[in-house]
Amino acid sequence: MTLPPQADSSRPTEAGAAPVGKAIPEATVVRLAVYLRVLGQLGEGGAETVSSEELASLSGVNSATLRKDLSHIGTYGIRGVGYEVAALQHELERVLGLDHPQAVALVGVGNLGHALAGYGGFGGRGFPVTALFDVDPELVGSTIDGIEVRHVRDIAAACPAAGVTIGMIATPAQAAQQVCDQLVAAGVHSILNFAPTFLQVPDDVEVRKVDLAVELQVLAFHVAGRGGISEHGTTSPRVVHGRNGSAVVAT
Repeated sequence: MTLPPQADSSRPTEAGAAPVGKAIPEATVVRLAVYLRVLGQLGEGGAETVSSEELASLSGVNSATLRKDLSHIGTYGIRGVGYEVAALQHELERVLGLDHPQAVALVGVGNLGHALAGYGGFGGRGFPVTALFDVDPELVGSTIDGIEVRHVRDIAAACPAAGVTIGMIATPAQAAQQVCDQLVAAGVHSILNFAPTFLQVPDDVEVRKVDLAVELQVLAFHVAGRGGISEHGTTSPRVVHGRNGSAVVAT
């Protein structure tokens, strides 16, 4: 995924200036979202400026990566000062599209979906859940945080009426593709998929997949790589083979 080219500017700019006219790599976009979250926390704490080293450390990257990422949007900070928190926060919101209203539809309000629907952090970051859908008769007609759960057959009419720009799918795998098709037909071209399946979408539709089971499997791989956990709950030694084929305990 890349962001569309922005207005061209060849000279270095300070925080808050127009971005450079080039596409932004997806990995950078992900980190920009992290920087924005950190800046929000800094602003809430009363900070007015932040150095690249501090912002990088709080974001879990090195300062060189941070500066390169921000150079994609034409932001270079102020020598000896760093970045103005409010100005950089505003610029990142603009680049990430958060200066325009966003509304989220959630399809599937079972255990995971109900938790997502009740999570207040989405609205606090500019992504209010405005529409809920399910097929379970016991759920349809109920309300979650003041929002009525509607039947999925209402997606076509309800999503445009609610101004939905992003869809979240938390249905069983077998239902996810049909739900995705309904969202796309309703004009929703950005989808966050929690269902354990891959979705087929047109080229102009962006899908981000969140598979919690896969993430746990990746962590299990790293546990195994460190020797695993013994029956007593301690890390077991990892045995590897030396050049002569002998077993060696890795520490």
